Amino acid sequence: MTTNDLETFAPPAVDPQRLARWMNEQKLPGQDEVPQLSRLSGGSQNELYLVTQGDQRIVLRTPPAGSDAKRHDGLRREIALLRALKGTDVPHAELVAGCDDAEVLGAPFYLMKEIDGWSPSGSEGWPESFNADFSAKAPLAFGLVEGAALLSRVDWKARGLADFGRPDGFHDRQVDRWLAFLKKYQFRDLPGLEETSEWLRRNRPRQWEPGIMHGDYQFANVMFSNQTPTSLAAVIDWEMTTIGDPLLDLGWALMSWGPEGDDMAASRYLNLDGMPARDDLLEHYERISGRSTEDIDYYIILARWKLAIVLEMSYARGASGGTVDPKFASFGAMILELMRKAAELSRTLTRKGN
Repeated sequence: MTTNDLETFAPPAVDPQRLARWMNEQKLPGQDEVPQLSRLSGGSQNELYLVTQGDQRIVLRTPPAGSDAKRHDGLRREIALLRALKGTDVPHAELVAGCDDAEVLGAPFYLMKEIDGWSPSGSEGWPESFNADFSAKAPLAFGLVEGAALLSRVDWKARGLADFGRPDGFHDRQVDRWLAFLKKYQFRDLPGLEETSEWLRRNRPRQWEPGIMHGDYQFANVMFSNQTPTSLAAVIDWEMTTIGDPLLDLGWALMSWGPEGDDMAASRYLNLDGMPARDDLLEHYERISGRSTEDIDYYIILARWKLAIVLEMSYARGASGGTVDPKFASFGAMILELMRKAAELSRTLTRKGN
């Protein structure tokens, strides 16, 4: 979400004149100036634009043209979430203004402050300085875990999110819900699926505290500052956020962490050499969040199992024509590895009597 991510070849689909009128109505800086829009890379399921209006530089986020009602509702949820996070200590792109209806630009949208930072996602991975000095990666790992911990302790009810999710019975419905989701598109055998599903049913956490859950918490969905030493600058891409069990975010972040995940190759899009030990990261999370990580292996198993099911949907669609779409080709091995490692870890814990 910085100028380094500009895609100048992509013309904006947003009408600057209509956006300017709305910004004037919101009494934002730059009154009566038509903003300049440039497409930004990233953004996952939604589009990002750098909005320049006088001295003001902010970022616009909106669903792509032709998006359905479900995508619009998701964007509205992001707006509600960012309104709730404003003023908290969770690093995020601060909301400037949001529009919940589709009358202005054809879809809901919001404006947020620009983040001076970078994200370790895509083909670029780590900046070269971090590959040259493995020890420099430690702040990245601790920063990732710290973001999840800070998010987990936000008083979501006091922040107006009492109706944002359905935390009651969260773990009770995970297995059946996602298996029903998988049944709609499953076209091949996923070794370890039934074994892991049964283990998850038998080993649900007895006690847990609801909180804000990002839902896709990983290095690809955070940004780090350009300063030295670096620190977590923002958690981004809130499409899957809800009120659930925040410890699943931690499990998601650590699902391929060593030593138990050292042999995971297809599921690792970043080189984790030189990263802190998992126990050190768990201690860091506990100290900040006040939550116990005693059952972390349950959350790692659930994260692997769930991500495999989610990715299988894209892989099934990509393979529907008989040949796999190159865009989804890498998912095939990743899904099988995630499910295999979920089953292996559940088997290990069963042998240990956990």
